[in-house]
Amino acid sequence: MPSHVPNSSGLQRLIAQLAPLLIVCAVVFALPVMLNNDFLLNKVARYLVLGILTVSLGLSWGFGGILNLGQAMSFGLGSYAMAMALKLKTVPVHTGASGLPDFMVWNNIQHLPWFWEPFRSLTFAIAAGLIVPALVAAALGWFMFRGRVTGVYVSIITLATMVVINLVIIDQQSYTGGFNGITDLAQLEIFGVAFDAYGRATYYLVASCVLLSLLVAFAFTRTKAGLIVQAIRDHESRVRYFGYDVALYQIFVFALSAAIAGLAGMLYTVVMEFASPTFLGVQLSLSVVVWCAVGGRQSLVGAFLGAVLVAGMQGALSESAAFLETWTLVMGALFVLVVLFLPKGLAGLAQVVLRWIVQRRHAAAGGVAQGVGQTEGST
Repeated sequence: MPSHVPNSSGLQRLIAQLAPLLIVCAVVFALPVMLNNDFLLNKVARYLVLGILTVSLGLSWGFGGILNLGQAMSFGLGSYAMAMALKLKTVPVHTGASGLPDFMVWNNIQHLPWFWEPFRSLTFAIAAGLIVPALVAAALGWFMFRGRVTGVYVSIITLATMVVINLVIIDQQSYTGGFNGITDLAQLEIFGVAFDAYGRATYYLVASCVLLSLLVAFAFTRTKAGLIVQAIRDHESRVRYFGYDVALYQIFVFALSAAIAGLAGMLYTVVMEFASPTFLGVQLSLSVVVWCAVGGRQSLVGAFLGAVLVAGMQGALSESAAFLETWTLVMGALFVLVVLFLPKGLAGLAQVVLRWIVQRRHAAAGGVAQGVGQTEGST
């Protein structure tokens, strides 16, 4: 009998940890019932995609201790992979003899470049949107973590790499669309289902990916590799002393985080109907760090909600006449207040409140039990 107690307590702990995740996902799936407006549904879908992106950063930063200031790089690579496939399926206003994208015709390109050819296959594009960001992150991680680069230097290297890729995409206008990005895309179609950016099918596709991303990230944190990654975050030298290949684990979580960001990028192209160099911009990458910090970087659900809430607030303030000029100041003040008074973010605040409620209930239950005992003793 005693041998079953740890398993029972472990199962209860697992259910308690999964409960917030499942509740949040249930609310996400139920939103279309309450939002009978296609424009609002599209806007919420955008915020959900940004939530997936923030979950990817929470995985590498909150659980791996790797602050990646270039997380938008993986997001942008995934976005362009999907955009290239959808661009080749559209019928542009100007087209070349072999169905060239319009911006290539305008730049006097005669034949489709070799690296565009595989994107005629949507399957290849989806695989590339996941694998290419992961491979780029793994290669970058190999140089950084094998060289034992840590702390702020990792942040600087990732930020610089993202800026370089952004500049390359802008410079190669003939092949990438330059500043304008890749626009005028066809709708995504899978198994005969067309995913209109303002349709419910697209929203449920995004919601399903939210559930998948959270479950994959959560499952990883509970594996042996995930626990070792968290140990590296707390005491890297001790983990190395026990004989573990610290760099290998760091590279893996870095690449997994990039793959999830690539998935978010592909979804963002479907929802926004274009890909842009701004998806690899410094502003977006720094915004993701803010969202993750506000929500709580050591909580996957907290990071997700932080992105949805703060991005939604940013959108509302920027569209408001009263805060049209000052909304960035308001968001900056919010971030400063959270960092000063809520170092663990909104998730940390929720844990404190929940712990206080549980303690009050236990205290009340203890008081009742003590009163019953005194009554029985007097009788």
